[in-house]
Amino acid sequence: MRFVWQLSAVVVVAMIGGQVVATVENNPWLQLVLGLLVSVLAVLVYGRVVSRTEHRPAIEVARKGAGAAIGRGMLIGVAMFGAVLTNIYVNAHYEINGLGSVSGTVGLVGFMAAAAVTEELIFRGVLFRIIEEYTGTWIALTLTGLLFGLSHLLNPHADLWGALAIAIEAGGMLAAAYAATRTLWVPIGLHFAWNFVQAGIFSAEVSGNDTPQGLLDTMTSGPTWVTGGDFGPEGSVYAVLFGVLVTIGFMWLARKRGTLVPRRRADRIAAIPTTLPR
Repeated sequence: MRFVWQLSAVVVVAMIGGQVVATVENNPWLQLVLGLLVSVLAVLVYGRVVSRTEHRPAIEVARKGAGAAIGRGMLIGVAMFGAVLTNIYVNAHYEINGLGSVSGTVGLVGFMAAAAVTEELIFRGVLFRIIEEYTGTWIALTLTGLLFGLSHLLNPHADLWGALAIAIEAGGMLAAAYAATRTLWVPIGLHFAWNFVQAGIFSAEVSGNDTPQGLLDTMTSGPTWVTGGDFGPEGSVYAVLFGVLVTIGFMWLARKRGTLVPRRRADRIAAIPTTLPR
C-alpha cells in the first residue's frame, strides 16, 4: 500500500501543479512563483507520505546539504548539455542570432523547476526506490528508465527514437545519480539544469514538447541524428552518448560506495543508507 499512497500523492500534486503552471504561461513572473511553489509543495507532500507510510524520516529529501547536492547536479547538467551543443555546432549547424525572450526565460525557471522536481519524485523517489528493493539496482534502473522514456511519447513531436533516447540518456542516468548519492537532490539539480539550459538559455526544443523561446534566438539545422530534429537535442546521438558515459560514472561511484542493491532482496538492504554522509 505504501507504493500506492506515495505514487498517488505525488502524481496528484504533479498533475494539478502542472496544469496551474501551464495556465499562466503568458505571465512569466507568476509562472516563476507558481512553479517554485509547486516544487516546494511536491517535496513536502513526498516527505510527509513517505514518513507516514514507511515510519522513517524522508532523508533522501532532507534540507541539510540540499543546496550543495542540487548545485553538483546542476553542474553536471550544464556540462553535459554544453558537450552535446558543442558537437551539434561542430558536426551540424548552430547559430545564435541575438536575444530571444528574457521574460520567457523567467517563466521557464518555474516551469522547469516544477517539472524536474515532480518527475524525480515520481520516477526516482517512488518508482525506482521501491522497485529497487525487490529487483536490485540494475533491473530497477532499466525498468524505470524505459517507463520514463515511454512517458515522453505523449509530447507533440515525440517519436519512438526520442523516447528510447530519453530512456537511455536520462532515465538511466538520473536513476544512477540517485543510486550513487542516495539523495534526490542531485538528480533534481541535474534534471533541472539540463532542461533549463536547453530551453531557457539556448531556446532548444525539450523532448519534442513545443518549448517556448528562451534567452537566445537560435537556429539549428543539419542531420537529425546530430541535432535531434523536431524532438530537440535530447534526440541527438551525442546526448545518448554523453548520457551513457555519465550513467557509467555514477554506477561506478555507486559500486565504489557500496550503495548498489543486489538482484535478490537481501537482509543487508536495510544497511544501505538512503543518503550518504557528507
